[in-house]
This record gives sequence, C-alpha cells and structure tokens, in this order.
Amino acid sequence: MSTPLSDTKSETDQAVRPPPRERILAVARDLFYRHGIHAVGVEAIAESAQTNKMTLYRHFKSKDELVAEYLRLLASEGDAIWAELARAHPNDPHGQLEGWVRVVEDILTNRYERGCALANAAVELQADHPARHVIEDYKGRKRERLVALFRDAFYTDPDHLADEVFLLFEGARISVQCAGRAGPASRVVGMLRSLLAHAPRHG
Repeated sequence: MSTPLSDTKSETDQAVRPPPRERILAVARDLFYRHGIHAVGVEAIAESAQTNKMTLYRHFKSKDELVAEYLRLLASEGDAIWAELARAHPNDPHGQLEGWVRVVEDILTNRYERGCALANAAVELQADHPARHVIEDYKGRKRERLVALFRDAFYTDPDHLADEVFLLFEGARISVQCAGRAGPASRVVGMLRSLLAHAPRHG
C-alpha cells in the first residue's frame, strides 16, 4: 500500500525541521534585531518559532538568559570572522587588515544593515543585565585583535590607531541607521584605507 503524498511531505518536513532550541534562537535573533529586545516578548518568539512558552522556558530559564545566548551567538560569529581572516592570511597582518576592511565594506553596504546588533542591545540593557558582559567582552576582544594586528604590521602606536579605527567603524554602523548607506558611512572604507596607509610605522 502506497503512502499518501501529504503524509510523506509531513514526515519530510519533520525530518528537516530544526530542533526547538535552534528555532527559538533563530527567531529571537531576527525579532530582536528588527524590533529591539524590549519590544519583543517571549510569546511572540514562541509563536514565531512554532512552539510554546513552556518549551521556550525549558531551554532558556528566562528572557534574560535567551538575550544573553543570542548575544553569545553573535559574538561567536564575530570571532569566527577574525579566525577565518587568520586562516586566509597566515602570518600576514597586512592581508588580514585588508580582509577586515573588505568585511567592513560588505557590512556597510548590506541593505539589511540596521547597525551592530550588540551595540543596539547595549543601548537597551541596564548596566547590571547578565548579558552586558557578553557585549563588553566581545568589543574588548575586537579592539585587542586590532591592536595586535597593528603591532604585527609595525605601526608605531597600535593602541591609538586601534581606537581610531574602532570608533570609525562603530560610528559608521550608527550612521547607517540614521542617515542610510548613502550618508557619511559611505566614506568610511576610504577613510580606513587612508588612515592605515598614512599612519606612521617603524622603519
């Protein structure tokens, strides 16, 4: 006896459907980024993830814990970009820096760009929120990676240069939210390349 086509499709959908925790995180990521953390409740997340609040709380004890895990996911993806640059340009700090500038360009020209999700979250979260350290740790790691690359590339003041570059990029992402991609942010890639080309180096 043949299996009805509708039953086969249902079984296939179940087989490829991600588990509840992954669906919840994916939906939370999308909704938090588009609407903000405070504006999105657990009911909306559970409904969009095609599950219920009981299941959500089984995987995340509170909305605060879900927010923290969402930010850890973003931070791990950011860390992965630096790891990939190191693999693509081993022992080549200049190649890694140029690769990072291209990443910056891709981000700032992405039509879905709504600013840095971690920075957006920082604006919404109180200083004592359990997820704040996730943001602070990631931003600190990002600055230290820039410092290390500038030191390896023989720039004379890697800390100062890292601060300038860091602020340019972070400011550009905020500018995209306020003035759009055609605003001042459109000049940032050129500004970064000029800054790196003219910053003093040893020797």
